[in-house]
Formats: sequence, C-alpha cells, structure tokens
Amino acid sequence: MPRLWSCWTTTTRSRRPPEVLAAAALAAVSLAACSPTAPPGVDKGELDAAVSRAIGDPNSCVLIAEAGSGRLLYRYNTATTCAKTFPACDAPGARQVEDLLKATAKDRQPRALSCNTTADASRGVGWAAGPIAGTDLVYAAMMEGDRAFPGRMMADRLEGAFRRAKVSKPAP
Repeated sequence: MPRLWSCWTTTTRSRRPPEVLAAAALAAVSLAACSPTAPPGVDKGELDAAVSRAIGDPNSCVLIAEAGSGRLLYRYNTATTCAKTFPACDAPGARQVEDLLKATAKDRQPRALSCNTTADASRGVGWAAGPIAGTDLVYAAMMEGDRAFPGRMMADRLEGAFRRAKVSKPAP
C-alpha cells in the first residue's frame, strides 16, 4: 500500500543554488561592515546602553560624526528610523537627523529645537545637536512621538550619557 502524502513526511531541501546563498551572505557581511559602530576607544555596548537610558525610544535616533568632515562613526537605532523626515522647527520645511548632523559638523553650533508634528499637538519632535565635550566629535539626535522630549532636555540627557559612556572627555 503506498504511503499517503503529508507535508510532515515529505523531505524538503532548499531550492536555492549554493551560489545564491553565498552571494546573500557576502551582501550581508558587506552591509554590516559599512554600518557605523562607535567612536574610536568607545565601547559600543556601553554607548548604546547610556543613550537608551537617556532618550531610548523606538522613534529616537542619535548620530555621532567627526567634526569638519561629518564622517559618521555611530548610529543609535535603525537606518530606517534615522531616515524619517519631520518638521525642522526652526525653518519652513522638514529635515532628517542626518541633515542636522551635517550642519553641526560644519559649524559646531549647539541646537535644541522642539515643535509639534501633528495639527492637534498630540505628537511632537525634539531635535538636539552640538559638539561633544573634549573631543573633535559632534552629535545630532531626534525623538518623535506623543511623549518626545524637548530638544533642550535631550541635549542635557545626552551630555550625561556621553560622559557615562566615556565618549566626552573632561576639560584639561
């Protein structure tokens, strides 16, 4: 008597040729190599934990770059979250946190901005950016939501987070 067919008794194997799997693995490794980790001499895990305690939220993003060049060294949260566009708060139009980072990398001026993102004022966005004390690094941060911190509060909280994670250096 022939066996009845069942998905539980059917042997399966991947139908993808090994070349496709190898190419996918190479692409994943390449993308991981391009992702920013942490500034030199800073433990990424400590920095992630400090930023998370300070302003951690699914809708927050923190970027750290070299002043002048703007070369990205660190990103807190996903590239998707960091690519979101919100009202600029200090000018007409919208911006991404990367736009704020580029401006701060050039002029090294601190910024702390806040405004509503919805007409009924139920959600807001906070922007914070500036130089990191005792280093040649700058940061830019964004937080959006119904409980988003104002920009000035974000800046204060991140200053403490950078000290705890040993990113900022004491003044000589």
